[in-house]
Amino acid sequence: MRFKCTMGLRNTLIVMALLLSGAASLKSHAFFNETGELPCHFPNTQNLSLDELVIFWQDQNKLVLYELFKGQEKPNNVNPKYIGRTSFDQDSWTLRLHNVQIKDTGSYQCFIHHRRSQGLVSIHQMSSDLIVLANFSQPEIRLIANQTEKSNIINLTCSSIQGYPEPQRMYVSLNTTNSSSTYDAVMKKSQSNITELYNVSISVSFPIPPETNVTIFCALQLEPTKIILSQPYNIDAKSPVPSPPVPDHILWIAALLVTVVVSGMVFLTLKKRKKKQPGPSNECEIIKVEEKESEQTAKRVELQEPERSDEVQCDVNMSKTASDNKSATDF
Repeated sequence: MRFKCTMGLRNTLIVMALLLSGAASLKSHAFFNETGELPCHFPNTQNLSLDELVIFWQDQNKLVLYELFKGQEKPNNVNPKYIGRTSFDQDSWTLRLHNVQIKDTGSYQCFIHHRRSQGLVSIHQMSSDLIVLANFSQPEIRLIANQTEKSNIINLTCSSIQGYPEPQRMYVSLNTTNSSSTYDAVMKKSQSNITELYNVSISVSFPIPPETNVTIFCALQLEPTKIILSQPYNIDAKSPVPSPPVPDHILWIAALLVTVVVSGMVFLTLKKRKKKQPGPSNECEIIKVEEKESEQTAKRVELQEPERSDEVQCDVNMSKTASDNKSATDF
């Protein structure tokens, strides 16, 4: 009698120890549309066969995913949404859940019972949390409207789709040779009613320096240390804007004005010169006066200087000759 009590207490302690050992939930991650693992970690210290065991998993809503009764699967006890989606790995005591969806995120439990003569005895239980992820697409930058020649403001959108869970932040990084700037915006998000995946985007406007090359990145921050970057979007520095060419009609007007001004100046100059030059009648009178003065001078020389040099005599003779020729002409 004492032996039976001792054995009963021993079994109870073993079961309690196993239950306590599986009390802490393990976290496992799975990606959308892929396979997740729900471990059971049964030590099987007694080397029990599957024919002696009843094994099953259930979700947080008490819906059965899988049941193995004395080595035989029992699909009739499985909830319809899990039929055909599970497989049991006997070596690792792990249930694999295929084609994982976002709605599969949650807590799961595995139970192992030992079939004995007195009935089923729970010998192992373990909880695990399945976390389903979906990788967002690489952020994509699109220009809304390119900057104009008169403005250095650039407008763009950045978007990423089909991801889970909801990201923490989305922003744009502008980098030049000597500086780096960050531009935040309100993140727009939408969630599919069927897949529960998120699409996110932002729209930003900011100035860019025209005198240097610029590289723009869009960043999607999923966790504090996990960021997805877009492909770089490069903008080359602007060439200096040349002065606009002068229209042809302005050149013609300028040339015409120059011609008119030059012609006017030439005309005024010629007019002034014409006023200063003596006419033909004045020239004749001047010649006559000069000839009379020459005759009078010659007579004074003859009266005052009877003796003169050959040079003077020559001059007088030339004067007389000129006077005689004039007299003959007058006659």
